[in-house]
Amino acid sequence: MAVSPGLLALVGGDEFKPGNEEQDGMLARAAGQGPAYVVPTAAARQGPEEAVAHATAWFQQFGLHLDELPVLKRADANSRELSELARGGGFFYLVGGDPGLVAQVLRESRVWSAIVDAWERGASLAGSSAGAMALCSHTLIRATWPDRTNRRPADALGLVPGVAVLPHYETFGHRWVESARRELPGATLLGIDERSAAVWVGGGWRAAGPGAVTMIEGANAARFTTGMQVTGLPIPARMLPSQ
Repeated sequence: MAVSPGLLALVGGDEFKPGNEEQDGMLARAAGQGPAYVVPTAAARQGPEEAVAHATAWFQQFGLHLDELPVLKRADANSRELSELARGGGFFYLVGGDPGLVAQVLRESRVWSAIVDAWERGASLAGSSAGAMALCSHTLIRATWPDRTNRRPADALGLVPGVAVLPHYETFGHRWVESARRELPGATLLGIDERSAAVWVGGGWRAAGPGAVTMIEGANAARFTTGMQVTGLPIPARMLPSQ
């Protein structure tokens, strides 16, 4: 019997707090066989231990025990030992933090290849804020200081092609639209509110959580709320170099 890829969630940030129950319950219920991992790469410079502790405590309510997959630097991402652990995983959650760090550390690495292998065999995979940004074709990093709204793209992990996520959309992510539109004229911009998500499930995308998902293509924008099918987003695709 053919094995289908697992559930995939792009979360808008403010993870591991009340309001995230809808998408996190879906992720936990859909978890594949094998250990469940929190991946604190994006928080490597901001207290990864705290991110791991929050994730572990939060997912207990869904009956899911999380272990840390300690990928904090490039050497970790190319560790054969960690990649073997990842290959056997049934659940992965990439936490929020530094928008550029996840892609820098994981891109074209052994661990990322193993995570994608596990997802293709049915593991749940999620990223929040910086983690969600990294799962797409481009992540948006600060272009100038002190203007936090001016963003430039960097190549990300490419699991969701042609898309760049604007996390925390209802609080500050909407301020990135102008520069993101200018720098990525051909891309789909996906604004995701905090504690909300775009979820790939059952062969399509749907919105989850108390906020909204806003898809921006050029001058056009469409807003989707919980339970609605998010139409027009590309099918996730493995984009790894040939081995």
